Amino acid sequence: MRIEDFPRKRVSYLSDALYNGNGDNMEEAEKKIIEIIDTLRPYLINDGGDIEFVRYEDNIVYIKMMGSCADCMMMDFTLKDGIEFAIKEEIPEVLEVRNVDESSENEKM
Repeated sequence: MRIEDFPRKRVSYLSDALYNGNGDNMEEAEKKIIEIIDTLRPYLINDGGDIEFVRYEDNIVYIKMMGSCADCMMMDFTLKDGIEFAIKEEIPEVLEVRNVDESSENEKM
């Protein structure tokens, strides 16, 4: 997979709920993050990998790269220049996207 294959068009979806200061901000942001991940998923599946949303906490998105993506030497490139870029384009308050493995996932939850 090449980074050029990731969708780059900006979708004007963000609702005012993300910025209105109420308790629904996290839930709305999570919904949008999951939508973005679902948009990217077919590109990863096409190369034998997959991605799973784990959680959104302190403006950091935690995901789990699976299949061939989990051991790919290009995973960091895909994560930062593909997935993180796409999410930050739509949700500017996201600071980072991090991949978690089984041990770090169990520690945080």
